[in-house]
Amino acid sequence: MSPRLRSALSAVLIALSCLLVPFGALAAWAAYGLADTGRYVTTMAPLATDPDVREAVADTVGEGILRAVDQHLDVRPLRGSVRPFVHDAVRSFTHTEAFRVAWDTGNRVTHDAVLRALHGEDTRDVTVDLAPVTAQVKRQLTLDHVPLAQRISVEHTAVAVLPADDLVRLRKGFHVLEVAGFWLPVAAVAFATAGIGLAVHRRRAVVATALGTALGGALLVLALAVGRRLTLADLPADMPHPAVGAVYDALTGTLRTVAWILLGLGLTVALTTWLTRRLRPARSARRRRGSPAPASTPAQAPTRARA
Repeated sequence: MSPRLRSALSAVLIALSCLLVPFGALAAWAAYGLADTGRYVTTMAPLATDPDVREAVADTVGEGILRAVDQHLDVRPLRGSVRPFVHDAVRSFTHTEAFRVAWDTGNRVTHDAVLRALHGEDTRDVTVDLAPVTAQVKRQLTLDHVPLAQRISVEHTAVAVLPADDLVRLRKGFHVLEVAGFWLPVAAVAFATAGIGLAVHRRRAVVATALGTALGGALLVLALAVGRRLTLADLPADMPHPAVGAVYDALTGTLRTVAWILLGLGLTVALTTWLTRRLRPARSARRRRGSPAPASTPAQAPTRARA
């Protein structure tokens, strides 16, 4: 194979490898990070102590309790006076160990329900039941002697997580993610190895691959920042933006770390390879200058004495 053809094929393979790096990281994170219930619950667990998330839970659960009171009790004139007690009770509940247990349990149940829907063939809506949380809040209100707290009805209310109309499309997309999450990183490594092995100047190929990997990591960091901004911008006005931002940051934390690792590793490899290329000729020149001159042979000795 001619050197020109080898260089062209090497450049194509390295470009493909660098292009697949951010997409492979994203697919692997979605397929093996978000799709694992244990990792998901561990990722979401610290949010139980986040002030923005606690406030959002207090507002949501408190409003749900007040709606239940309106539906089952004719106490609307007392709604304004009861609201502060309800909100304070729910907020107090979010600082307890019971809330953290309920938070982890709710995330686990919700994640399991979503995974079963994505792997199964059921066409019904994916729902979860918030009755245990309402029961805990009712118990707290009763202990605080809030009026009419004992008459709050704890119903098994199904909260929709995934609508049935989107299940078919989401199942296809999830299957594609599972396949891509494995094969895209493998293909990126294979293309990079083949491109470096085929290159005429392998040191240059290593530098190009490292810089391309760093660029892919930088683009992934930028995409996460833009995705966060767009996610918060598309939220309705009544949605708690700080809480959603905290959830987004928690879910994408691992992917953000991988992106920064790709950026740092790529720059480190490129810089190290470039420095070794620059330092090697200088060392060789110093060795040549420091070596002793060759001794003269007898044939080269002057013959004046014999003359």
